[in-house]
Amino acid sequence: YRFTIPFMVTAFVISLIAVYFGGYVVPEANKQRIYIEQNYLKKGMIQSGSNIYFQDSVNRIVTITYFNVKLGKANRVSIQEFDPTDITKMVSRVDATSMSFDSSSNSWILKDGAQRFFYGNKDSVNSFQNLAINYLSFSPQEVIEKQKIPDEMTLDELEKYADAQLNAGNDPTRIKIEYHSRFAFAFASFVVILFGLTISANKRKGGTAIQFGINVLLTFVYLVFMKVSQAFGKNGVLNPFLTAWLANILFFSAGLINLIRVKK
Repeated sequence: YRFTIPFMVTAFVISLIAVYFGGYVVPEANKQRIYIEQNYLKKGMIQSGSNIYFQDSVNRIVTITYFNVKLGKANRVSIQEFDPTDITKMVSRVDATSMSFDSSSNSWILKDGAQRFFYGNKDSVNSFQNLAINYLSFSPQEVIEKQKIPDEMTLDELEKYADAQLNAGNDPTRIKIEYHSRFAFAFASFVVILFGLTISANKRKGGTAIQFGINVLLTFVYLVFMKVSQAFGKNGVLNPFLTAWLANILFFSAGLINLIRVKK
């Protein structure tokens, strides 16, 4: 035990640092990289978003053909409402040439469009020049956030994004797997070192070379097992937390058992 303690303490500290780096430093670095690519290398520019499509609530879908980030203005907007009891039935639809956010009234202002209401086989149409609506649950900043990829999100942003997806009626499983995986990956070194130390403590014929080979093989098996569990999780077989931590739990348990056996 005295032999393993210094290694385990060091591995634990490294894992904590890895959580911070993986959860905050790396996403911020990715944001800067993508910003440079978009604004200087002109790759996938986010000065505007094209063909943005998302579910704002369980029965509401918003489509934005073009969104100007600098102006906070959406062009060619469609808002479709469906019957909560029968999601296949559309009850209303709003189409507008543009939409901008009014922070003073906390509402979106739609311009030059039409509002349609559907009643069975009948419908009514109301044209408008300006229409203020306050039932949309997103802000201009959140439209920008919806264009982000998980690699750009910190742990806090991932958690909020998963909650927002759940509230909108979407499946947040993949986002939650990414969230829990950042912790699990950070502690992978701690688990692998514990398992490796217990293997190395057993005296085997062949010396250091054999032990090194066994540790490399076990590390490979660990990584493969983690990828397999992720595949099961993304298909809904495992819950997100267990998906991310299953490999760590099994290998950590095996390492503890092996450590007890070595002690005996």
